[in-house]
This record gives sequence, C-alpha cells and structure tokens, in this order.
Amino acid sequence: MRRLLHALILGLLGAGIVHIVVLFLVPEFSERDAWSRLAMASDLYKMTRLDAEAGGAPVVKSVDPLFYAAACRFDLSDGMVRIRAPGDVPFWSVSVYDRSGHNIYSFNDHNANGDKLDTVVLTPAQMIDVRRDLPEDLQGAIFVEAPIEEGIFVVRAFVPDESWKPIVSRFLEQSACELQDY
Repeated sequence: MRRLLHALILGLLGAGIVHIVVLFLVPEFSERDAWSRLAMASDLYKMTRLDAEAGGAPVVKSVDPLFYAAACRFDLSDGMVRIRAPGDVPFWSVSVYDRSGHNIYSFNDHNANGDKLDTVVLTPAQMIDVRRDLPEDLQGAIFVEAPIEEGIFVVRAFVPDESWKPIVSRFLEQSACELQDY
C-alpha cells in the first residue's frame, strides 16, 4: 500500500512538472503559426516561396520534396483578391486558408479553365456585387467565396524531376496576388 501511495505521489508530481513546462512553452509555439511566419517573410498581397529552393530557410517545412509552394496573405476587408500564374507545369493545386489555418477551399488544375491559374477570392457580400456586373477580364476566373476577412492562399506545383525545377520555380515566381478593383 505504501508503494502504491509513493507511485501516485511521484506520478502527480511528474504530471505537475510536465504541465508547468508546457504552459511556459505555449507562447514560444503560438507565435510560429503559418500567418506569423508569412508576416515575418513578406507583406500582404505578396507571393512568398515556402520551400528552400528560393534560397534561405523554408518558411514552412514541406513533407513532400516533389512539390514547390508559394503563399500569399490577404485581407478581404480591403477588397477581393486575384491570384494568377502564367505558364504550364505538370500539376498545380491551390488552397485557401483562414488566418487560423483552417482550409476553406481547395482545387487543382483539373478544375480550372485551361491550365492557367486565375482565381478570385472574395466575401459573400463582394460576390453579390460582382455578380451584378461581372467585369470581362474576370470571365474565366474561378471564384472562391470565403466567409473570412484575412486568409492565406497557397499554390503548390509538382516537380516530377530535375529538368522541371526551373520551370516550376518560374511558375511560382511569376505568380501574382493582387487586390482587385470591381
């Protein structure tokens, strides 16, 4: 009985120490979310390479070395955002995340009109305004209606072998994230 009591006290003491250590580490890890890392790397509406291919340390570590990625932070309270990328790559996919990192919308080049990336992210209220009088230059764009104010747009492109690295890099470097007037 005495050993059981001793084990329980040691277990509670150990759990208390672990709990205190975790509480002290929370501020260290909470400032390392994707939004904060991108904010340190670039401004709003600027495409930023996430992989190490762009030179320097990666903004976000990728689990798949066959994909290069770029991201853009945006604020829909300023207006709708248009993301475009010229050129052809073997495969690309995009995702829209809210500021907390929850995926709002995803699609890839098989869902696009042609192989070009042309997407507009906007709020439901902005979508109503755009539907009234759709500008001609937005006719082929994919509209992503997102019930958020701030978010992150991520573009990933597949690199099947070494010969594709410069082409995929150019695709991501020439991609643009712009505030769009309507």
